[in-house]
Amino acid sequence: MPFRRSKINHRHRDGHVLVWEQNNLQDRPRGWATTRYFVTFMLFLGMANAYVMRTNMSVAIVAMVNHTAIQTEEILDDECGDRELEVDNGEDGEFAWNSSLQGYILSSFFYGYVITQIPFGILAKKYGAMRFLGWGMLINSVFAFLVPIAAREGGVYGLCAIRFIQGLGEGPIVPCTHALLAKWIPPNERSRMGAAVYAGAQFGTIISMPLSGLLAEYGFSGGWPSIFYVFGIVGTLWSIAFLILVFEDPSVHPRIDEREKRYINDSLWGTDVVKSPPIPFKSILKSLPFYAILFAHMGHNYGYETLMTELPTYMKQVLRFSLKSNGLLSSLPYLAMWLFSMFISVVADWMITSKRFSLTVTRKIINSIGQYGPGLALIAASYTGCDRALTLAILTIGVGLNGGIYSGFKINHLDLTPRFAGFLMAITNCLANLAGLLAPIAAGNLINDNPSMGQWQIVFFIAAFVYIICGTFYNIFGSGERQFWDNPENDEQKPSLGNNTPASLSNGSSPPLAITASESRQ
Repeated sequence: MPFRRSKINHRHRDGHVLVWEQNNLQDRPRGWATTRYFVTFMLFLGMANAYVMRTNMSVAIVAMVNHTAIQTEEILDDECGDRELEVDNGEDGEFAWNSSLQGYILSSFFYGYVITQIPFGILAKKYGAMRFLGWGMLINSVFAFLVPIAAREGGVYGLCAIRFIQGLGEGPIVPCTHALLAKWIPPNERSRMGAAVYAGAQFGTIISMPLSGLLAEYGFSGGWPSIFYVFGIVGTLWSIAFLILVFEDPSVHPRIDEREKRYINDSLWGTDVVKSPPIPFKSILKSLPFYAILFAHMGHNYGYETLMTELPTYMKQVLRFSLKSNGLLSSLPYLAMWLFSMFISVVADWMITSKRFSLTVTRKIINSIGQYGPGLALIAASYTGCDRALTLAILTIGVGLNGGIYSGFKINHLDLTPRFAGFLMAITNCLANLAGLLAPIAAGNLINDNPSMGQWQIVFFIAAFVYIICGTFYNIFGSGERQFWDNPENDEQKPSLGNNTPASLSNGSSPPLAITASESRQ
C-alpha cells in the first residue's frame, strides 16, 4: 500500500505529532509526580529484577560446586608468567559438577528465555502486554524458591528444568516492556525514558553480583540457597505490585490525571479513533530499516557477550588476574554503562527537541557511539599486553560507551512502528540472544587449549569487526520515520482540535482516548 504524505497535516509527520512541537501541546503536565514516570520506574525495577534472576546463578554456582572433587586443570598462558594468579580459597560446595554440566545449567535459563520472545510479542500485540509481563515475572520469581530443592533432589536435570521454566517466565520482559513504552511515553521523551528502563539491566547486575556473593558467604539455609529465596521474595513483591498498580495504557488507567492522559494520547496518536490491523509480516520482512535494527541488535549482543564474558577469561588465562576476586572491579563496567546510558539519553532528547538534528540522525549518531566505541575498545584491549590496569580501564570505557545503544537502535522500534514495536522487539531480541550465544562458542574454538595473546587477539578482532559492520549497516539503512506498513491510512479519522490527522495505535487491544474539541476546552 503506498504511503501518501499529502494527506498528513503539516503539524504531524507520518501520524505522529512532530517531536519538536510536542512542547506546545495543551495542558502538558509538569513535575515528576506523573503516572507515566511511575510506569517508567516500575518497568525499570522489573528490568532490574529480570537481570538479577538471570545472573544470580552465575554467582551461586561457584558456591554450589565442589571444586576439589571435580579436580579440573585450567590451561594458563605463560606470556605474563611473572604475575601471580589470585586463587579463591572459599569453601567447596556440595555438588560435583564439572565445567560441562555447569555450562548446561547456566544455559538452560536462556533456552526458555529465547523461545518465548516471538510468541509473547504476538500475544502482547493481540491481548495487551501488562498482564503477560506481570504474570511471567511472577512465575520466574516463584520458581526461584524451587531452585535449591531442585538442585538437591533432582540434580542437574531437575535444576535445568526449573531454570528453563524461569526463562520461559522472563521471556515477556523485553517485548512487553517495549509495547508498554509505546503506549505510555511520548516521542520527545523516548530516549531518556527508554534508557532509564533498559538501564535497569545494568542496575540489576550491579546489585546481583556483590549481594549474591555476600548471601552465598553469610546467608541463611546453607548460604547459596538464600540467594534464590531473597531475590524470589523481591521479585514476587514487585510482580504483585506491578499487576495491581500498572495499567495497559493511559485510557484505561482509573486514577491518571486527565491533563496527562490528554497529553500522552494527543502526542502519541493525535485525536483520532483508530483501528488495530493484523501484523504486516510481509512488509516487515521487506523493510530495510527493520533489518538495520535487527543487525545492530545482533552485533551488539555478540560484541557485548565478548566484552563481558571473554575479556575476564582473557585476564585470568593470560594476565593471571581474575575479576571475580574483586567484586567492585567486576561491577565497574556495568556501573559505567548505566551512568553513561542515562547521560547520553538526555543528550539524545535534547538533539531532537532543539531541532538541530532529525530523529533519524540522532538515532544514528548515538548508536554509533554505542557500537563503534566498544568495537574500538576491543581492538585496543588486544594490544595492552600484560598491563592489568590498562585492560581494566579499556573494559570499563568500552562497556560504558555501549550504553549509547539504548537511545540508538534499542528504542528505534518505537519510531518505526508504534503499533508493532513489541513484536519487532521480540524478533530482534530473540535473534540477538542467539547471536550472543555464538560469542563464547567462537572464542572457545579459536583458543582451543591455546590461550595465547595471538589467539585472543583474533577473538577480539572478530567481535570488533561484528560491532563495526553491524553499526555501519544501521547507519546506512536505519530510519527514525514511521513506516508505511504501520498502517496510518487504516486509522478511522475523527476531526477534533482542528486537526484531521492519521494516528496510530500502540500494541494493545484498547484504543487510546479520542479527545474531542469540546473536551479540550474543559
